[in-house]
Parts: sequence; C-alpha cells; structure tokens
Amino acid sequence: MRNHLTQARLTALAAVAATVAAGLAIRALSDGSFAKYVGDALYTVLLYALCVLAIPRIRPLTATLAALGLSWAIEFLQLTPIPAELSRQSTLARLVLGSTFNPPDLLWYAVGAISALLVHTTVRRATRRTSHPFP
Repeated sequence: MRNHLTQARLTALAAVAATVAAGLAIRALSDGSFAKYVGDALYTVLLYALCVLAIPRIRPLTATLAALGLSWAIEFLQLTPIPAELSRQSTLARLVLGSTFNPPDLLWYAVGAISALLVHTTVRRATRRTSHPFP
C-alpha cells in the first residue's frame, strides 16, 4: 500500500511540474485570449494535481470538485478589492489570486477540472490493469 501512495505522489508531482511547464510555455509562445483561457484551465489542473499530491488516496471526483470549487472561489473573491490589492503588492499573489473577475474564466476552470478528471481516471485504470492483469 505504501508503494502505491508513493507512486501516486510521484505521479502527482510530475503532473504539477508538467502543468507549470505547459503554462509557462503557453505564456511564452502565445498571447491574447488563447493563452489566458488555456492558462485558466491549467490553473485548475494544477490545483487538481496539488490535491492528489497532498492526499494521494483522494477520489478523482472529489479532487475535481475541490479544484473546481477552489478555482471558482478565488474567481468570485475577485469581486472584492482584496485580490487586486494583494496583486499590486506581490507577483505571487497576482499569479495565485488574479485581480479582476471575468465570468468566462468560470467555464475554463471547469474545462481544466474535467480534463484533469479524465486524465486521472485513465491513468488509474491503466495502472490497475498493469498491476492486476487478470480480472
């Protein structure tokens, strides 16, 4: 069981690194709406991977709801002046909290959450098949 948890954490850590790299690449190679909305989706994918990293036994649906809920909560927090003020003071706060509410972001967070769910369930099925090849 311990080996399984270690493997889950390593996979989640790799997903965190890959998600950050993808986000940086998108930012470097593109701009405008495409980069912004892909970045929104990747933001939720990152939160999903961090949930799995912190709690490797988390169920995919629970991780999906946690990542999406957090993304939406942060987006709605942008309706207050708090994130904008923190973003002016810190680059890290700007990256984590954003500054301005944008309704389409809510959709793109859902796209990211569903994408992470699909990848996670596919990886889990493949892992179970290879570790238990006979039904």
